[in-house]
Amino acid sequence: MSDSFVLGMTAIAAGIAALGCIGGGLGTGKATAKAVESVSRQPEATDKILKVLIAGGALSEATAIYALLVALMLIFVGVH
Repeated sequence: MSDSFVLGMTAIAAGIAALGCIGGGLGTGKATAKAVESVSRQPEATDKILKVLIAGGALSEATAIYALLVALMLIFVGVH
């Protein structure tokens, strides 16, 4: 196969892998919205809600970071 074909397919694969970052952003946004709603309904449970929000946000963002790393690895490995 030609080098240009391989580079093109690598770029497409990296773009698809980067779509995982969208999921992380959507998940974190939805979780934050629900946490704000929960705090407004039960202000006395703010500490518990905040702890769960931080743990969930960390997991959601970790997924986005993994997708970004895969995209970057595809781009930089595809160059060589």
